[in-house]
Amino acid sequence: MTVRTRIAPSPTGDPHVGTAYIALFNLCFARQHGGEFILRIEDTDQLRSTPESEQMILDSLRWLGIEWSEGPDVGGPHGPYRQSERRDIYAEHAQRLIDAGHAFKCYRTSEELDELREARKAAGQHLALKPADLALDANEQAHREREGMPFVVRMQVPESGSCVVEDMLRGTIEVDWAQVDAQILLKSDGMPTYHLANVVDDHLMGITHVLRGEEWINSAPKHQLLYEYFGWDMPALCHMPLLRNPDKSKLSKRKNPTSINYYRRMGFLPQAVLNYLGRMGWSMPDEREKFSLDEMVANFDIQRVSLGGPVFDLEKLTWLNGVYLREDLDDQAFLKALMGWAFNPSYVGQILPQVRTRVDTLSDVAPLAGHFFSGLPDIDASSFASVKLEHEELLRLLQFLVWRLEVVPSWNKEALLAEVKTLCEYFDLKMKGFLAPVFIAVTGSASSTSVMDAMAILGSDMTRARLRHAINVLGGVSKKQAKRFEKEYRELP
Repeated sequence: MTVRTRIAPSPTGDPHVGTAYIALFNLCFARQHGGEFILRIEDTDQLRSTPESEQMILDSLRWLGIEWSEGPDVGGPHGPYRQSERRDIYAEHAQRLIDAGHAFKCYRTSEELDELREARKAAGQHLALKPADLALDANEQAHREREGMPFVVRMQVPESGSCVVEDMLRGTIEVDWAQVDAQILLKSDGMPTYHLANVVDDHLMGITHVLRGEEWINSAPKHQLLYEYFGWDMPALCHMPLLRNPDKSKLSKRKNPTSINYYRRMGFLPQAVLNYLGRMGWSMPDEREKFSLDEMVANFDIQRVSLGGPVFDLEKLTWLNGVYLREDLDDQAFLKALMGWAFNPSYVGQILPQVRTRVDTLSDVAPLAGHFFSGLPDIDASSFASVKLEHEELLRLLQFLVWRLEVVPSWNKEALLAEVKTLCEYFDLKMKGFLAPVFIAVTGSASSTSVMDAMAILGSDMTRARLRHAINVLGGVSKKQAKRFEKEYRELP
């Protein structure tokens, strides 16, 4: 048997370090067994998936040194490797399940589903909805079908008993079927959910081992049941521990930069980031901190993974990156890394139009454009003394902007300007008044090159990181404020 592993990211935002972490362990496991590692794109979320996000995933993984033998960009014998291009395959397999009595068409409306859940909650029952809960009487079912009302395809699941799942790290996992709902397999738009697509694709692509995050443990019974329904052998499962913040909470962008692009833009070396990800819950036999990808593969043993919840500590990563810079790079290599990071024609070419008309001597360039070549600005609460906004209003403005920028589908000046205009209207501020604190947060100064152009050039990750940094130096948003802000934010158009 040829070992085949995969990574299947969703192109709905910035490339996450958690994706790289899981990809690295899948790659190492496959290489250690002389197997193959493939990449496919799970883009069934038609509203949020974007080609730009997909390209960022490919670019960021390759920047780290993670390569795949099959994928949407390199092809392979099991394509297509984008789920949006496999729609007919999923529809065919969903129909097979319906014909065999393992799945059914559900015409329940969202309002009816909410009522069913509330009734079960009031009765103190499990909230998982079973086929019997969802059943309509025969006449109503026939009526909705005749009227062409929207429906989803759901899987049949047992009412009682338990499901036993074997895990490579955790051994036997037992899940009560009462907690497992009649999972949607095919959405009303004809696209599959993760559960159907995951099982069908893994089988058709010959995946032998699935190494994924532990958040999928509760879905394992559904997947195992689908394999049984189709009459297929299930790949071996290995649920990896989730990355944690230093306070042991789940790694999130609110407490730690989570985008690979952020670390790339900050000037971290790819080999240092990859090395650090390799230390997440795993260690070399000799416990050394610093090692290459080839060394990790040569010594890899999945049983050395600890389930304790690896902590992603930015200070530790920064220390390790410094070790690489000092020990692995001579002057020539250091210069090459520096030029590749920011002092290259592509990046500098975007900045020149911003500074050329504002300088009288070349020595004016560095003070004016320094924010393009730095990390987080050296600011504190006093930096915002000139901003004519109450403290809470200032926090609210910056937080609302962060939230708006998190969902911008395409990062360019026009799209950013549209978001800023919306917020200007909401806060009843003129553009200059709204951008005053944004100037400071993004550039570290009250006056500089155009902040809108700076945001476009710096990119989504660095821009949002700087805005969050500004919120933090202003004292942060309390839990009470966060709840109030979120409620107010939902009122935005």
